[in-house]
Amino acid sequence: MSSYTPPVAKKVPTERTHHGDTVIDEYAWLSNKEDPDTKSYLEAENEFLKQQTAHLADLQEQVFQEIKGRTQETDLSVPSRKGKWWYFSRTEEGKQYGVSCRVPADGDTPPAITPGVRLDREQTVLDGNELAGDSPFFSVGTNSVTPDGTMLAYSTDYKGDERFSLRFKNLETGELLPDEIADIFYGGAWAADGSAFFYTRVDDAWRPYQVYRHTLGTQEDVLVYEEPDERYWVGIGLTRSERYLVLGAGSKITSEVRVLDANDPTGEFRTVRPRTTGVEYSVEHAGDFFYILHNENAENFELATAPLDDPGAWTPLIAHRDDTRLLEIDAFSDHAVVHFRRDGLTGLRVLPYPRTIEAWRERIEAAEQNAYEIDFPEPLYDVGPAGNPEFTTRRLRLAYTSMVTPPSVYDYELDTHELILLKRRPVLGGYDPADYEQFREWAVAEDGTKIPVSIVKRKDSGKPAPTVLYGYGSYETSIDPSFSIARLSLLDRGFVFAVAHVRGGGEMGRRWYEDGKLTRKRNTFTDFVAAARHLTATGWSERIIARGGSAGGLLMGAVANLAPEEFAGVVAEVPFVDALNTILDPSLPLTVIEWDEWGDPLHNPDVYAYMKSYTPYENVDARPYPPILAITSLNDTRVLYHEPAKWIARLRSTARGGPFLLKTEMGAGHGGRSGRYDAWREEAFALSWIIERGTS
Repeated sequence: MSSYTPPVAKKVPTERTHHGDTVIDEYAWLSNKEDPDTKSYLEAENEFLKQQTAHLADLQEQVFQEIKGRTQETDLSVPSRKGKWWYFSRTEEGKQYGVSCRVPADGDTPPAITPGVRLDREQTVLDGNELAGDSPFFSVGTNSVTPDGTMLAYSTDYKGDERFSLRFKNLETGELLPDEIADIFYGGAWAADGSAFFYTRVDDAWRPYQVYRHTLGTQEDVLVYEEPDERYWVGIGLTRSERYLVLGAGSKITSEVRVLDANDPTGEFRTVRPRTTGVEYSVEHAGDFFYILHNENAENFELATAPLDDPGAWTPLIAHRDDTRLLEIDAFSDHAVVHFRRDGLTGLRVLPYPRTIEAWRERIEAAEQNAYEIDFPEPLYDVGPAGNPEFTTRRLRLAYTSMVTPPSVYDYELDTHELILLKRRPVLGGYDPADYEQFREWAVAEDGTKIPVSIVKRKDSGKPAPTVLYGYGSYETSIDPSFSIARLSLLDRGFVFAVAHVRGGGEMGRRWYEDGKLTRKRNTFTDFVAAARHLTATGWSERIIARGGSAGGLLMGAVANLAPEEFAGVVAEVPFVDALNTILDPSLPLTVIEWDEWGDPLHNPDVYAYMKSYTPYENVDARPYPPILAITSLNDTRVLYHEPAKWIARLRSTARGGPFLLKTEMGAGHGGRSGRYDAWREEAFALSWIIERGTS
């Protein structure tokens, strides 16, 4: 082929028949990762991409330097108290990864720390740069210190496939223990005395389904729980009080929790309440009782309490409200904090326990009567608890951001109700929040539902303006108002940035999610198109570039089919665009788990027909499409690389318009390249493509 000829994927007809419907898939062969033709095709696409975007090299380098120049490369996090230590992390100029550190604690006030300057008696807990070495990819899946602070459990991944190897390090001597456990999943939890570590393993479908107990210094680990139902995954953690190990099994719609005294790691876990389809619950230990956050007869969840000796006996504390979605409960020795969502924004509610009342039931009833919410001044923001590992404390550590306010860490003093700003992420180069403004607009969907749209722009930018419209809309995941250094490279070029809070996400409560899943999934796509049309009709936008990733990549493919004329470009990152074929195959990672989100097209013909009506790959036709940039990773275990590869091949073969470009990172996973400088270059590449689409 000539140097500028787009790759042409060979067509190998593969027949798919379900529910009497036969479909020919010409590009199914691309799912064979071991086929030399697959690798050759992906490499040819990468070469074509380089040729087609070579003229953007200077702009890409300029944007990269802008991101780098606005970032304080040598920086550190706010120290967080845990037991006898203050823990924090450092980044250093020129280094890809962070370094976890700690210093001895001698009070409740965080130590004064200066970027680039080591503290007296500072210890390095884990150095990502040292561990990564020359590996092109590196990720940490577990970083957990024993309650007494003497031992570290950490796990590493060098390929991006999210299979980690677990090691243990003595933090007093620096010695690395000989214990090593391969092929584990994220997370894990220590027993109270640090003698044993609990971790999870995945099955062939990449479902975490087993919990093991590893006793330090031994060879044979003990299987403590295995989940046989393929719809459920498992996880394990230690309560903030360090009193209980909590083993959770959950599907997309159902939960079951077991607890074990953390001082008895070889004991038997006991079930809090057996699973009931459709009932989700979580457990938090609060001293002499449990908190239970659940949705039994409470769509937006309610908060209950339960005795330690009868955790399945739930007594309501905060009743269900139609306008408030309860998200989580953080319990401390003498107060609790409820994280909630209302009117499309997050918030915090403090429940102070009166110290003079000893009976636990009376104490928490009085706490709810005296509860209050923390106020924040901006019209759009996102707030939530930030760590808070100490069970006994009179300070609440919280994280706050908005579309114009960089990520900020506060301590909230419970005794004085004072918010103390500990750190705001530095933005170099003269950034002034007063130069920017944020807005909330409401688009109207096909069925009359009002769809919130969050907007940020420079105050001196004109209207209408080129616009990036971002969306996700699945799994009740909310895309809350947040700040981005990289985004400034768009805003300072006159772009508007907007987020369409479409149904399928959780921004407006549980019903918002329910109305964008299963056989109501089409609402997610039409909501996004309605948001785009609203921005154009109201004078905000021209030349809209749509952007989304993973399930948001499915959204990108769907809206490109539904309303290609509305968009000047589409960026789809690790996009779930071949959803029907994937959800039909229970042998693929996560498929059976996903049936509660998308439906089961394998056994239900109505679900099959509905999914076939919207899946992007199935619905590419000969209409003109906008330019499309699809970005994927060869080792992605969540959305397999072949989905965007097949999609781009079919677009190029069938559709008009474009160009249609595929970028495959050959040594990374779902999150792309792992080092921060590499990630900045990847973002600079995407932004340079967007800038050209918006201004040409």
